[in-house]
Amino acid sequence: MKLSEYVTYDGVGLADLVARGQVTAAELASTARRASEAVNPRINAVVETWPAQDAPAPGSTPLAGVPFLIKDLAVTMAGRRVELGSRLAAGNVAGADSTLMTRLRRAGLVTLGRTTTPEFAYSTTTEGALYGPTRNPWDPTRSPGGSSGGSGAAVAAGIVPIAHATDAAGSIRVPAAANGLFGLKPTRGRISMGPDADEVFNGLAVHGVLSRSVRDSAALLDLVHGAEAGDPYSAQRPERPYAQEVTRSPGSLRIGLLTRPWGGRAVEGTVVDAALRSARLAESLGHRVEEVRVDLGVDWEEFVLANARLWTTNLAVWIDGLAAASGRPVDSTTLEPETLTSYAYGRTVGGTEFVQALAMRNGVARAIGRYFAEYDLLLTPTLPELPVPLGGYAEGAEGGDAVGWLRQVLHRSPFTAAFNVAGTPAMSVPLETDPATGLPIGIQFAAGHGREDLLFRLAGQLEQAAPWSQRTPAVWAGGAHGA
Repeated sequence: MKLSEYVTYDGVGLADLVARGQVTAAELASTARRASEAVNPRINAVVETWPAQDAPAPGSTPLAGVPFLIKDLAVTMAGRRVELGSRLAAGNVAGADSTLMTRLRRAGLVTLGRTTTPEFAYSTTTEGALYGPTRNPWDPTRSPGGSSGGSGAAVAAGIVPIAHATDAAGSIRVPAAANGLFGLKPTRGRISMGPDADEVFNGLAVHGVLSRSVRDSAALLDLVHGAEAGDPYSAQRPERPYAQEVTRSPGSLRIGLLTRPWGGRAVEGTVVDAALRSARLAESLGHRVEEVRVDLGVDWEEFVLANARLWTTNLAVWIDGLAAASGRPVDSTTLEPETLTSYAYGRTVGGTEFVQALAMRNGVARAIGRYFAEYDLLLTPTLPELPVPLGGYAEGAEGGDAVGWLRQVLHRSPFTAAFNVAGTPAMSVPLETDPATGLPIGIQFAAGHGREDLLFRLAGQLEQAAPWSQRTPAVWAGGAHGA
C-alpha cells in the first residue's frame, strides 16, 4: 500500500480493508513502519519500533489489523522496554502485559512501537532529556504538547491512525489540541489501570487514545472499557456501544461557555475567537449556549498546592521503586531538575497534608457535579494559547520549587485539570485553526460523570458539520518522497 493511500484511512477504514481482503495486517504494519521512517526523523515522536507480534483474524473486531503505538508509560508489553521518559528507568523491560495491553491485543490492534513522553509524564510538553524534544508536525519549531506528545505527533503526521495516551491533567486533550486531533479523556474507572496499579495519581490519571477521527476513539473505547476485579473505581456501563453514539443525534443541549480559565491567566485573542466561533457553530446545530462562571469548589492556589502534594508524593514512590530496582542513584544524573525538585518535595509531604489534598479532590468533584446538574456540557478552549515554541514552556518558572513547577504546568493548561480531579469525561475537538499561522486550535467539551455517550454524539455531529480530515500538517507521511 502506498503511503499516500494509507494516510487517507482512519483505523476503522483500514480494518475494513483487512476484513474485505484488500490488504493484510502484515502489509499495514509494513506501511506504518515506512511512514515512521519517512517522518519520524523530523518529529522524534517514536522511540522505537519492533516486529508485529499479533496476527488478529480479519474482521474479528472493528479495528482488527490496525497498526498502533503505545505511550512509553502506564501500559506494559511483555518483553518490551518501558522507560517512562526517564534516564532512571532506561533499559527497563516489562515482565508481563498490563491489563490494558491484554485488551489492546484482544481488540485486534497490532502494536509496533512506543512513543515519547516527558519524564514521568510530569509536563504538558514533550521535551525530555532521555529522548530529546518531540516536534509538532504542523510547525517543527513548536511543542506537540504533552504528556502524550509523541502519540499526538505520530498520529498527526500519519504514522498510525490511532495511538495510546494517558491523561492526569490534560495529557490526552493537550496534544489533541496542539496537533489537530480528537482526544477524549474518559470517566475515572472507565478503563482499568491494573494490575500493578489500582489508581495513578490518586485517580487523576486515566488511559485513552488520540485519533484523527471520532469513530476510531469510540470504537477503541468500546473494545477496552470496563473494570477488572480489584479495581478501586468503576464507571457505569454504557447503554449502547460508543461507536453507535457517534451517529446518534445529541438533541438540543444546554452548553455553558467559559473562556476565562480558573486561575485567571490571560487567553490569547485568537483562541478566544475560536471558542466563540465554536459556540456559534453549536448554536447553529440547535444547542443553547450561554456564558457561565463555573465554581471550582476551592481557591486556585489551594487547587495548585493540593495537586502538587498528590502528584509529588506519588512521584516519590515511583522514583524510589525504580531506583531500588535499577540500582541507580536518585540525582541529577538520572532525573531532570524539575523532577528531582518535585521528588524531594514529595518526600516531605506529611500524612495530614496528603489527606487534605484528597479533600480538595472531593470539593472539586462536588462543585463540578453541581454544574453538570444544571448544564449538559461545558465548552472551553482546550489550551489558552497556540502551541508554544520548543524551549519556551518553562519560561518564568526556571529554577523554581516543586509547587512552582506544578503551577507552571497548570498555567500552560488551566482548562483541563479540573476534570481529572473531578473524574469526569472531557474531549478536545479540532474544530479551529489560527488564521495567521494555520496552527490547530482545540475546543474542549466536558460532561458529567459517565457521559461519554453525550460527548461522542456531539463530536460526531461536529465532525459532520465542520470536518477536519482534509487538513494535514507540514510533516505528513502522505506527502513523503515516494509516497
